[in-house]
Formats: sequence, structure tokens, C-alpha cells
Amino acid sequence: MNSKVRIFVVDDHDVFRDGIKLLMSNSQVAEVIGEACNGQEFLDNYNPAETDVVIMDISMPVMDGIKTTQILHEKHPHAKVLVLTMYGEERYYYQMIQNGIKGFILKSAGIKELLKGITEVAQGNFYFSNELFEKVITSFTSKKAHPEMNESELTKREIEVLKLIAVGKTNDQISSNLNISEATVRTHKANLISKTGCVNTASLVMYAIKNQYISVT
Repeated sequence: MNSKVRIFVVDDHDVFRDGIKLLMSNSQVAEVIGEACNGQEFLDNYNPAETDVVIMDISMPVMDGIKTTQILHEKHPHAKVLVLTMYGEERYYYQMIQNGIKGFILKSAGIKELLKGITEVAQGNFYFSNELFEKVITSFTSKKAHPEMNESELTKREIEVLKLIAVGKTNDQISSNLNISEATVRTHKANLISKTGCVNTASLVMYAIKNQYISVT
């Protein structure tokens, strides 16, 4: 059985895609099973049954990463996307988070960090390069996606759930941790999204960091 993470690389630079393929060919963690030079080509060839993680560029011709992830999330809401980004693209972060991406990593990142990001996202967790955390949070909060809230507006249990969401726990793990049913976890998550004005789980992670429910190390 092949235990490698199957990745689909979407980037308009041939040299960059070739570099990713070369790195993965020497890795025991992941393998490239597909590639595309723009979002449209990717959507035309994407097979969710064969792909574990999509590595997505932001700026591309024909269809950029923003529009591509929007369409992908609408058609395949469980698709796991790790965005490759460069400094200066922070203005796009909020849109990408709304589109359901699982994390950001710098294009200049080393192989060790890239593999860590791929592994985390494949497992259903979020991954944001440490260098990008501040920029992601700044971009997210500058959009005024949710009103300022007093801590008293969240119940003690909602805060407990929020903290566990922010460190990547699944509904099942939160249920086990807090000794509550998964249905109750889903209810708390829905209440959190409603109260904070966030749009999805990734937004809740950003909210938790901004409001210091968890710390970034």
C-alpha cells in the first residue's frame, strides 16, 4: 500500500513545478500525481479520489488561485489546499481563507517545512508558515470580517471548543477531549461562527490567534 501523500501542483512556472517534482521524488513523504499551469487546467484534470493535497499558486494566467479555490471549494468542499505564496501577496489571504484553504507556505521555504506543511494539511490540520502568521492575521483582521467582541460573549464551553479547533482538533477529538457528543461540538462550532462573524473553521483559527485564545510560537 502506498503511504505517500499524493499531491497535485498548480503553478504557472515550469521550473518551479519541476523543482517540486524533483524534491518529492527524493522524499518518502509525498509524490506528485498531477500538475497544471493554471487553475482552469487544474479543474479540468483534478480527481479528488486520487489527490490528497493540492499545492496552489496565487498569481496565474487564465484562472488564478483565488478563483480556482473558490470553484474547487464549491464543488469539492473537503479538498485540502496548501497555498504557495510570496511576500507581497498578503492582500489575497482573506479571500483564500474564505475559499476554504488549509494553509499558506512561502515559496522560499525549505524542503523540510514544505514536507511538514504537506503532512499537516493531509492529516486535516491547518498549516501556516511561522513567517506568515503575523501577515495572515493582519490581513484577516483588516478586512473587518467580524465585529470586535468581549470575551464574555463567548461561553466557557465555546472558548474550550474554540481553543481545540485552533490547534487542529477534529470534531471527534474535541468530543472525546471535552466528553461531549459530536453533535454538541457541531452546535458549538456553529454558534462560534455566528457569534464571531467568521466564515469557516480557518477563520476561527485566525480569530483565536488574534484574540489570544492560543499563542503562536
